[in-house]
Amino acid sequence: MTRLWTIIGVADVARSVAWYQALLGLPDGVPAHDYFGQVIASDGTMLLCCHAWGAHDHPSLASPHAGTPGNGFLLFFRLDAFDDALLRARQLAARLSEEPHLNPNTGTPEFSLRDPDGYYVTISATTAA
Repeated sequence: MTRLWTIIGVADVARSVAWYQALLGLPDGVPAHDYFGQVIASDGTMLLCCHAWGAHDHPSLASPHAGTPGNGFLLFFRLDAFDDALLRARQLAARLSEEPHLNPNTGTPEFSLRDPDGYYVTISATTAA
């Protein structure tokens, strides 16, 4: 079995975990540590890890000033409840980076926004419009 654990550097782990839980329609949960938290789906699948900048000796997580969060990196989530996620996204963000549109490559609707740390997040429906 192979699993990918995507880890992003964040300024406030609890805030970021709560933001992703809200966006993805997941139950609220408190991170186990102030320096590391996981966003976990209802089936137990780990969707995303949030790691405090500079908390350990990970070279790529030393500081947000060593690079620009979001440059060349896209968090792409496919959700069954696309319309519900859109409503939640509009509550979480002052504006969307991309309004809902049909992706011609996947044939599914999608939209994009920035998370509290500036990462670019795209939400796509799992089925065609």
